[in-house]
Amino acid sequence: MENKKQKTALVTGAAGFIGFHLSQRLLDEGWRVIGLDCMSDYYEVALKERRESMLLQNRSYRSIHEKVEKSNVLMDLFEEEKPVVVIHLAAQAGVRYSIENPRSYLESNINGTFELLEAARAFEPKHLLLASTSSAYGANEEMPFKETFKADHQMSFYAATKKSMENLAHSYSHLFGLPITIFRFFTVYGPWGRPDMALFKFTKAILDGNAIDVYNYGNMSRDFTYIDDLINGIRLLIDVFPSASKHVEENLELVDSKSNVAPFRVVNIGNAKPTQLLDFISAIETSTGIKAVKSLMPIQAGDVPATWADTSLLERLTGYKPRTKLQHGVKQFVNWYRQYYKV
Repeated sequence: MENKKQKTALVTGAAGFIGFHLSQRLLDEGWRVIGLDCMSDYYEVALKERRESMLLQNRSYRSIHEKVEKSNVLMDLFEEEKPVVVIHLAAQAGVRYSIENPRSYLESNINGTFELLEAARAFEPKHLLLASTSSAYGANEEMPFKETFKADHQMSFYAATKKSMENLAHSYSHLFGLPITIFRFFTVYGPWGRPDMALFKFTKAILDGNAIDVYNYGNMSRDFTYIDDLINGIRLLIDVFPSASKHVEENLELVDSKSNVAPFRVVNIGNAKPTQLLDFISAIETSTGIKAVKSLMPIQAGDVPATWADTSLLERLTGYKPRTKLQHGVKQFVNWYRQYYKV
């Protein structure tokens, strides 16, 4: 029998890398979780099915296979379930794929967000949280990236659709008083990660004895963020509701990104410590015990040479500061990869 006291959360993209970990965390805390995922074949569906099967072991998890952009899917789901919190992670991801197939980004990232906002407008959850990306900072060269920086010159169609999503959300927050928090994630990695991400691709190639493609001849840095740190940040921010007040708390005055016309805020979640790509590869070599064969390549279209998160706002809002060391996080991933793929 369902526990009527359970809080209900809707997680879109629940069978994805981040959605799986977040859903598991909420279930462990006693939430009821409605997981929506279209199980797209952008990467191996079997990995998504395995994640989902683990979530379905908990009777408080409900799985729905639909696209967020499909008309009335979210509206009907909001009407039926009345989620108090919605974490919107479903999106077409990947900078490079957005050059090959931009329409999928338009449909999932923009049309999907519109469907979500319309449903939230009708049924008003207490808090709506939407995933964006560090790629939204685009051509900014001043670092670390602060939420208050202008983000007007995105370098890829993927980034442009995510920044457009932010703008759509702000307009709904202003017009309809919806409390909305936008997360900008910085290169998330860890067990159950996405096969299109560097850590997964490098680990697979190294263990298979193949060369790895190293772009911009290795002159890249990323603010690699371990999955547990990201999930901790999201979970804490669920309980931090942006207000419609123009008053700014004294300790947030210099760093807060909250809109002065809406209950809307943008928050970075990153490790606040950029790592050179060659050092990242070195950590994988240490964890696998194998030296990588590197194929040095020019930078790819749409890529930025560096990212670095200022996480002052996250810390001031929640008291939390991501702290997982890269060597530990990479080792955790490599251990998972070897166990999962039996290599």
